[in-house]
Amino acid sequence: MPYAIRVHQVGGPDVLKWEEVEVGEPGPGQVRLRQQAAGINFIDVYHRTGLYPQPLPFTPGVEGAGVVEAVAPDVTAVKVGDRVAYAGPIGGYAEVRLIDADRLVTLPSAISTEQAAAAMLQGMTVHMLLRRVYPVKAGDTILIHAAAGGVGLIACQWAKALGATVIGTVGNDDKAALARAHGCDHPIVYTREDFVAEVERITRGKKLPVVYDSVGKDTFLKSLDCLAPRGMMVSFGNASGPPDPVAPGLLAQKGSLFLTRPTLFNYVATRPELEQAAGELFGMLASGRVQVEVKQRFALKNAAEAHRALEGRKTSGSTVLTV
Repeated sequence: MPYAIRVHQVGGPDVLKWEEVEVGEPGPGQVRLRQQAAGINFIDVYHRTGLYPQPLPFTPGVEGAGVVEAVAPDVTAVKVGDRVAYAGPIGGYAEVRLIDADRLVTLPSAISTEQAAAAMLQGMTVHMLLRRVYPVKAGDTILIHAAAGGVGLIACQWAKALGATVIGTVGNDDKAALARAHGCDHPIVYTREDFVAEVERITRGKKLPVVYDSVGKDTFLKSLDCLAPRGMMVSFGNASGPPDPVAPGLLAQKGSLFLTRPTLFNYVATRPELEQAAGELFGMLASGRVQVEVKQRFALKNAAEAHRALEGRKTSGSTVLTV
């Protein structure tokens, strides 16, 4: 039988257990997917710790790629042998899984399976952030926190391709160099520089139309001070913990600011939205304007080790679990 990572109780990385699982035949609308790689993301940590509760037991992981092994009789969109990828349905830390066919996208020949596993969730998240939540345009100056992370590196490149000036926060000089090499015009090492003061200096006091923040508690309030009047605060992650509650009046005091907490799955809820987001992502990857940097690889059975590295901020770029 195939193996998968299973979580029977929420907690630290040690709750990730490597177990045999039984995978049956596809039900209506489903395919059986033999995975070759799975992406690893902070949302997996939120599921594991119970911050985003899931019914127990469960298999974590929300993005992956592989080859279709079997299809239900009513499935026509994909066929056995197709290379496919997905972002969304939980259950990715598995050698073999069942998944709804309408959540899969077929991979172009120019996109490798590992590249897709690393890019689907993060890449479509960047599409959501830069093209849907706040449509970045040429001439904008924007701030991206965790600019050397998986989402951050993709966002820096994509924003640069759109003609934006990119400011990014990073944890050390090596990460600053990595972010700069991927389109970040002004990397700020937050451990020794005040990013609010740096934003003021770089923009000559004009501040920013948008801040993209996946860090959370450590950066949230100071990020509000980086925004120009009627600017948009986009909070989409909690790497340092959830932000403290905010009184609506604070947004008024700081310039009639907008605050949103987007999640990708609300932006690719329909098949046309999914196909548009994936299509634009694959186009950026194939053109070379966005390159996915897989910086860490762990065997699927070593998912706990990967989680420790991610939570310890010892990773940069994208991380994949190989099957």
